[in-house]
Amino acid sequence: MADRKRIACIVGEGFEDSELRIPYDRLRQAGHEVVLIGKKAGDEVAGKQGKEKFRLERSIDDVQVNDFDMLLIPGGHSPDNLRADERFVRFVKEFDDRGKLIAAVCHGPQLFISAGIVDGRTLTAWTTIRHDLKLIPNVTVKDEAVVRDANWITSRKPDDLEDFSRAILEDLKSAGAAAGQEART
Repeated sequence: MADRKRIACIVGEGFEDSELRIPYDRLRQAGHEVVLIGKKAGDEVAGKQGKEKFRLERSIDDVQVNDFDMLLIPGGHSPDNLRADERFVRFVKEFDDRGKLIAAVCHGPQLFISAGIVDGRTLTAWTTIRHDLKLIPNVTVKDEAVVRDANWITSRKPDDLEDFSRAILEDLKSAGAAAGQEART
């Protein structure tokens, strides 16, 4: 597949089961590679609902932003746990600094807050996180299933996952088409 993308997915214990499973499956079904990244490669992380378990493929210490086309941040308790670790915060900030696509759902934007990258941005998140975001000057918060802002795609909750996944796939396809166009010129 010529436009196959490599997606970094940062995940820790207590992720929201469906918020990892659904985008992960949709991306893989479309032919993309999703690499599960956490604190220690080989560890198993469980979803907070107890329905899903995933084995971490790579450690955050062993990956570089340049190796990936996109970053996926599932919600649940995982983002709150990850943002306490400066390595994950730096990883998110570096993705944004390079203008690479970032898709975050539910509590995922907590990592945006910790990375200090929300100034001037428009996004959505889980209800309580939307409240936190509204307290930050110069941030526009929407209560919509999917919100796109430059290189960000954000979503609110499990009910939005099909729309969220579709938006990710559309943006990856557009990025592939743009890269192909650049290569031809």
